[in-house]
Amino acid sequence: MIIINFNTMKKYFIIALLSITTISFTACSDGSDSVGESQIDTSTPILNDLDDWLRSNFVSPYNIEVLYKWDINDTDIDRILHPPLESSVKPVAEALQKAWIEPYTTLGGADFIKKIAPRQFTLVGGFNFNPNSPTITLGIAEAGTKITLFNIDFLDFTDINSIKQPLKTVQHEYGHILNQNIPIDIAYGQINPENYNSNWFNRSDAEARELGYITAYASSQEGEDFVEMVSEMLTNSKEDFDAIVSSIVSAEARAIIRLKEAMVVEYYQTNFGIDIYELQALTDAATQELVN
Repeated sequence: MIIINFNTMKKYFIIALLSITTISFTACSDGSDSVGESQIDTSTPILNDLDDWLRSNFVSPYNIEVLYKWDINDTDIDRILHPPLESSVKPVAEALQKAWIEPYTTLGGADFIKKIAPRQFTLVGGFNFNPNSPTITLGIAEAGTKITLFNIDFLDFTDINSIKQPLKTVQHEYGHILNQNIPIDIAYGQINPENYNSNWFNRSDAEARELGYITAYASSQEGEDFVEMVSEMLTNSKEDFDAIVSSIVSAEARAIIRLKEAMVVEYYQTNFGIDIYELQALTDAATQELVN
């Protein structure tokens, strides 16, 4: 048995308490001195002329980021993809500015693109080949906030058909974004649903048109049917679009296409106050001006 005098114990207790306080103070002091550098990069990014131009023309006015320097996590990690050449970026961005943003802004108002738009474009230099399918993906829209455009390193700005490729992709994907804000009339999908087919790539555009779809991809499902009508109208002049419809042999198929066209016209006018034929004329004129 150990017996300790209370007064002695009290003294020991005070000494021990003071020791603990001293140790705690010392530990805190030592800890603050030993904190390493932050692992978060807070340095100001170095911007080149292209970065400044993108900020002035996309980020500042529309809150749209254009990514061309990215890592694999910004794209599908299962595909072999690479960032574009810097020389490919500005021509594509200018095409989007002139043939997509400006026409919608002219007819929809200064805030149209500000309110309804993807907040990020990711540009990819190479092709996005689909495994187990004889197709390539030209673009992807993700949750209405991001659009990825592929194979921009291979565009030829002396060829209007080459220029139209990314523009058609954007018009198509932007059509989806508009539909996510205001759905299309369910009657659209009831016009000729019997020939929607997930194996649409086994049809040519000409074959699909004889069934009442403007492109083969339009024959995949209702939502794609609608936005393919939009993208074909907005990447062709009215004369060229009418020529496509006139080339269809089947009178019934031509009538179906015209009915779908009328529903697209009504959708734009009713929901956004935009005459799509005026939009078509503006986008065609802008596209023509992009040819070098």
